Amino acid sequence: MSNVKCAWLLCAAALLVSGAVTACRSSSAKASNSAAGLQPAPDVTFKNLEGADVPLASLKGKVVLVNFWATWCDPCRSEIPALIGLQDKFASKGFTMLGASMDEDGVKAVDPFIHTTQFNVAGHQRTMDYPIVLGTDAITDKFGGLLGMPTSYLISRDGKIVKKYIGVVDERQVIKDVESQL
Repeated sequence: MSNVKCAWLLCAAALLVSGAVTACRSSSAKASNSAAGLQPAPDVTFKNLEGADVPLASLKGKVVLVNFWATWCDPCRSEIPALIGLQDKFASKGFTMLGASMDEDGVKAVDPFIHTTQFNVAGHQRTMDYPIVLGTDAITDKFGGLLGMPTSYLISRDGKIVKKYIGVVDERQVIKDVESQL
């Protein structure tokens, strides 16, 4: 193999490794928002696990935490108990979680996972019981793209992105942020 081909292969391998490191972060979430003005949530339509359309706009009037995750992502899995807790705590006050799976195998991977994988939530074994939809690269592009997973967006009742969390959410911070929107 020529030196040029070896150099290109090494460069490609380095890019793949760096992409894998950022694809699934294990650090705490970095929250950001724009002080100059809140951006409207993108006009996107997800598919639920039965194949029905779920327009994000249909949730206007609720505070929504859109969480991009995957079944194979350990940091994503580690924050699921906190997300179940958020749904429990705030659903009756006009809040909903929306878990957007980025699994390439879609329903085939996600449906069994959400029905059989147990999470310890306040000392009780629970499955994911908040709404789950399928995310796509086209949808994440409309959110500005993903730097890694999990990535979550807090959306106000009037459809504005209030916060973006890159990495595992800090439960205490996201509770404060949700409460400030209710």
